[in-house]
Amino acid sequence: MNTQQSSVLTAEHTGPAFPGPAAPRAAADTDQFVRELYAEHGTALLAYAARRLGNDLHRAQDLVQETAVRAWRHGPALTLSADGIRPWLFRVLRNLVIDEHRARAARPDVLHELDDVVVPVADGTDRALTAQVVREALTELTAQQREILHLTYFRGLSVTQVSECLGIPPGTVKSRTYYAMRALQRALTARGVDG
Repeated sequence: MNTQQSSVLTAEHTGPAFPGPAAPRAAADTDQFVRELYAEHGTALLAYAARRLGNDLHRAQDLVQETAVRAWRHGPALTLSADGIRPWLFRVLRNLVIDEHRARAARPDVLHELDDVVVPVADGTDRALTAQVVREALTELTAQQREILHLTYFRGLSVTQVSECLGIPPGTVKSRTYYAMRALQRALTARGVDG
């Protein structure tokens, strides 16, 4: 450390060991103060915070930045030598980590889980899209298959009623319905619809 840096880091201490906020620094002094603070203590502070936060590096960086801001606010009143400021920085950071843990305990972190949640909206969109996909899949069926599905599923006729309507035995209605459903299922699966 050169003499200019040591003179900044050993600014005169005029108040109690951990005073309240002091007057803000000039912009040039602020940049130099923050650079020196990070150069001297940043790595140790970040490692400490990351360990305490389950290796959440982004949150640890946020808390180290908050610690630097608080140090800057107390600036001229702090003894900026390594012996004077380092314990203070770690105490501030420790308190911020404790506050972070308390906040997470009070409000469990569910925002990340909500990213994957699909919330259904009753606006008819899903129904319209499903109907469109089914209509397209029906075009791949034969006319006989479409007719049997139309009568049994869309009109809701019983096997006996369809048998009378088409003039075929009930067993034939059942087998045609079965094969028509299998063909429709294949067409829907080809379009990415399962189940």
